[in-house]
Amino acid sequence: MSAKSSAERAAARPLSPFMLGQYYRFQISSLLSITHRITGVGLALGTLFLAAWLMSAATGPAAYQRFAACARSPIGLILLLGWSWSLLYHLCNGVRHLVWDAGYAFEKKNVDAGGWAVVIGSVVLTAAVWLTAYI
Repeated sequence: MSAKSSAERAAARPLSPFMLGQYYRFQISSLLSITHRITGVGLALGTLFLAAWLMSAATGPAAYQRFAACARSPIGLILLLGWSWSLLYHLCNGVRHLVWDAGYAFEKKNVDAGGWAVVIGSVVLTAAVWLTAYI
């Protein structure tokens, strides 16, 4: 009877499985957690765009016109749409975490329902903001 060494046993098992890899079943919470981190980075980068807007407004009408032309371009509108969705997604997911901090909604069905509410709510709020801005 041959016993495996500890090195052989360690090599046979996974070292550090990734959340959405082959070792875990997909869960909305995993995706929302990753998205929350990505949108946080997006918000930080989008704040540079906001700072550029404020600096152009402070500099004068010519600088503001140049900035407005960039912001109204297709790429500028896509960036603004992404930034606004990131902001509202981060807000909705933050409220979800506050509910958890208060000790509620830890059951699996409530976690999943809250996750879908965050996704749907952020899309609906983003659409409402953009419709309000352009009407």
